[in-house]
Amino acid sequence: MTLYDIEVKTIDEELMHLRAYEGKVLLIVNTASKCGFTPQYKDLETLYQKLGNEKFEILGFPCNQFGNQEPGGGGEIKTFCELNYGVTFPLFEKVDVKGPHAHPLFKYLCEQKKGILGGDIKWNFTKFLIDAKGNVVDRYAPTTSPLKLEQKIVERIDKI
Repeated sequence: MTLYDIEVKTIDEELMHLRAYEGKVLLIVNTASKCGFTPQYKDLETLYQKLGNEKFEILGFPCNQFGNQEPGGGGEIKTFCELNYGVTFPLFEKVDVKGPHAHPLFKYLCEQKKGILGGDIKWNFTKFLIDAKGNVVDRYAPTTSPLKLEQKIVERIDKI
């Protein structure tokens, strides 16, 4: 199984395969609307506006597993992100990112790139950088600003 074999649902509940993003550099992030790191939505959008769409995509996956910081439904999450942070990058359905009900995408990401404290995601806004061939090349802690990843992303884009 590869990253591109995994099915996901958009925030609007449309089923799709990640194969749609094949050939692009990806930054996959588990997000939340009521987290201390929520302002990273602004930095993610800044990064997306600067680098995104043709060769780079940010994929946001809301998660409510950490401190009940994403209690809303898809429509509420989407509206919050658009109104408060101008988010235009793709958002997906709310998922579990750890434990027995973890979404297959996050099981895959965590198997491919362990964190400092092991495989499980420890908090919202953990970031995974994927190269254009679907390889998980790095994992970043919630405390890492998305803007600090710009050079690493550009290096991956330049290899396409």
